[in-house]
Amino acid sequence: MRVYRRFREDREVVLWRGSCLPFLRGLPDESVDVTITSPPYCMGRPYEKGATLEDFIELHELVLAEVARVTKRGGAICWQVGYHVTKDRVVTPLDYEVHRIALTLRDLVLRNRIIWHFGHGLHSKHRFSGRHETILWYSRGDGYHFDLDAVRVPHKYPGKKASKGERRGQPSGNPLGKNPEDVWVLPNVRANHVEKTAHPCQFPVALAQRLIRALCPIGGRVMDPFAGAGSTAAAAILEGRGFIGAEVNVEYCELAEKRVRLAKSGKLRVRPLDAPIFAPHAGLAVARKPSSFRY
Repeated sequence: MRVYRRFREDREVVLWRGSCLPFLRGLPDESVDVTITSPPYCMGRPYEKGATLEDFIELHELVLAEVARVTKRGGAICWQVGYHVTKDRVVTPLDYEVHRIALTLRDLVLRNRIIWHFGHGLHSKHRFSGRHETILWYSRGDGYHFDLDAVRVPHKYPGKKASKGERRGQPSGNPLGKNPEDVWVLPNVRANHVEKTAHPCQFPVALAQRLIRALCPIGGRVMDPFAGAGSTAAAAILEGRGFIGAEVNVEYCELAEKRVRLAKSGKLRVRPLDAPIFAPHAGLAVARKPSSFRY
């Protein structure tokens, strides 16, 4: 599988090695159906250029304007972010800053603020441990694409029936399943995750898959201007959509290319979107049971 590095309408996959701004500026207007990305948080990590909140804001004022320009009318922009934390532990929710900038761009309409909850992560000593991040879903204008049936999940009470009204005695829920709601419980990609690579901040392929199924038409084009290890690219290929994206880090770009080839061949290992969340049995707990309680 060859991974192309220049945009052309008839190419299924385009992966640009370099900064996303030149890449975005070279794209035609309204050429992308859906953008799904997680940008650098600008906290001084080895793969980041910026180290301050101001750097994050400056980057987004440039990038979001270009992303909005290349998004089709009715298309979607999904921005997954967490928190900017300084060395003296000042916390800023980055979705606030993203939304503030988005409000200055014409035609961007916030449709959902989705909470991605995961059960494991670093333990904090000076504040409550973070176990969620946020996805902001914007549409460009009205008349946006949203296929709820493609992402329905099993009902909590599958046999439940209506107890009154015209539907009394009939199933009370949609036979295809229920709306997955705006809190998504998906394991993050850590050491034992089947998708773990050398990239330190992957999001799971399943997260991008749900967004693609719901927001991108069959045969449409998905974009990730901060492609990283290629999770969005892999999800797009698995879901039968085209992909274009950019990654400035050479190591991560090569990693993304490898995952694209594996996805194309059907050999990429991913955690299925509908896989149940592991819940350890209480009997397997290591902690010692207290012998008595005092009140």
